[in-house]
Amino acid sequence: MEALTSAPVLARFGYAVSDPTRARILLALADAPSYPSDLAESLGVSRQNMSNHLSCLRGCGLVVAVPDGRRTRYELADPRLGHAIGDLLGVVLAVDPACCAPDGTCLP
Repeated sequence: MEALTSAPVLARFGYAVSDPTRARILLALADAPSYPSDLAESLGVSRQNMSNHLSCLRGCGLVVAVPDGRRTRYELADPRLGHAIGDLLGVVLAVDPACCAPDGTCLP
C-alpha cells in the first residue's frame, strides 16, 4: 500500500466520483456502512457491477471492506470523507453551458 496526500488524493476522489454509480455508492456509504448486495439492490445495479465498483473504490483507498461473520461490510475509509461529501453537496456552481455538458464533461 502507498499513502497519498494532497493533489493525488483529490485526483483519486475525482476519478471515483466521475462515475455516477461510484458517486452514488459513496453517497450511500456516507450515510451508513452497507453490504454489497444491499447496495446493489438499493442502487438498482447488478451484484457483479457493484463488486467491480467497490473494488475500484477500495483500490483508490476511499472505502474499506470489513469482515462481518460470513459477509463483508463496506464503509468509507476515513470518516472525513463523509464530511467532505456533505460539504461538496452544499456547493453551488455557476457553469458556462458553452464549456460544460449537463453531465459535467468539458466540451471542446
